[in-house]
Amino acid sequence: MSSTVELRNITKSYGELQVVHGIDLEIEPGEFVVFVGPSGSGKSTLLRMVAGLEKITSGDLMIDGEKVNHVAPYERGIAMVFQSYALYPHMSVYKNLAFGLETARMSKDEIRRRVQEAAEILQIQQLLARKPRQLSGGQRQRVAIGRAIVREPKLFLFDEPLSNLDAELRVQMRVEISKLHKRLGNTTIYVTHDQVEAMTMADKIVVLNNGRIEQIGSPLDLYNAPSNRFVAGFIGSPKMNFLSVGQSSDGAKVGDVLMPWLVFETLPTTFGIRPEHLSIVAGTDSTSLGTAAVDLVESLGGQTVVYVTLPDGQPLTILLEGQPRISDRVEVFFDVEKAHYFDPAGRRTLPK
Repeated sequence: MSSTVELRNITKSYGELQVVHGIDLEIEPGEFVVFVGPSGSGKSTLLRMVAGLEKITSGDLMIDGEKVNHVAPYERGIAMVFQSYALYPHMSVYKNLAFGLETARMSKDEIRRRVQEAAEILQIQQLLARKPRQLSGGQRQRVAIGRAIVREPKLFLFDEPLSNLDAELRVQMRVEISKLHKRLGNTTIYVTHDQVEAMTMADKIVVLNNGRIEQIGSPLDLYNAPSNRFVAGFIGSPKMNFLSVGQSSDGAKVGDVLMPWLVFETLPTTFGIRPEHLSIVAGTDSTSLGTAAVDLVESLGGQTVVYVTLPDGQPLTILLEGQPRISDRVEVFFDVEKAHYFDPAGRRTLPK
C-alpha cells in the first residue's frame, strides 16, 4: 500500500525570513522521488513539513486526497529515517525495532512478525541480539531503516540517510535502499545533496534552489535537457563545462572558435558541454574548440579526467574512457548535438 502526496503552493517562513516559496508538486503512488539541491535549498525543510515536524506557513499538504496540515505526524501513515541513526544504545537491535510498536500497544505476536520480516528483508537476522555499539555504520543504518519498515507505512521519508557512511558503504546502501523500494513499493521521498544518489535512485528528481523548484523530471530528462544553467551545473559528475559565448558580425564565437551556423531566437551568453561529450580525437559530427594546454591528468583506471585551458584562458574538464596517452597540448572536439546554450538569465535556449 502506498500514498499519493500533493503539495499546493506550500511556503515556510521563520519570522520575516521566507525559506520555501510556493512549492507545487504531485507524487504518485509508489514513486521514488528525490529532493536534491545544495545546502540551504529548502529540501530538508520541505521533507519535515511533509512529515509534520515543521509547521506549514501557507498552502495545503494533501496525502491520499486528505488535507493533513494539522494532522499529527504519527497519524499521517509515514515513517522517517534520519541522517543520525538515533538508536537506543541500551536496547538490543530487536528491542530497537520493536519499541515503537510496543508503545502503540501492538500484540507481541504481531510485533514479532513485523520485526522478523523487517530483519529478513534487511538481512540483519543475526544481529537482533546485539547492542548498537556492536554494529558497524552500515548495520546501524539498516536497523534505522528496519525501524521504519516495521511500522508498515504508506509513505517513507529519508533525510540524507547515507551522509555518515564512508564512500563504499554509501554505494552499497544506495543499492540496498533501491532494492528495498522495488520490493515494498511504498511511496518514497528521499532528500540528498548528492546528485549521484539522485541520478541512480530516483524515478523523479525535484531540483531545489533557494526554496524554489528549478526543475522536475526523470534523471535522464534533467541530464539531457536541463531547463537552466543551475540544473545543468548541478546534475552530472564531473559537472558541466561552461564557456562564454561571444558575438561577431559573422556569428557566435565560443572561445576563439567561430560557429556561424548557430542562430538563436534569444542570443546565448553561455555554452555548456559535459566532460564526457568532449574528445581529443575528431569524430564524424565533432567540431574543434581549438588546441588547449593540459594542466592535470587524473587516471582512474577505467576513465581518465583531463583538465585543460583553452587559448583564451577558459578552463575545461574532459572525461575520456580508458587510459589514453595525453601530451602537453591536445586539440579539443565536441559533439554539436550534445551542446547546451543559455541566455543571459541562465535559461536554456535552443538553436533555430
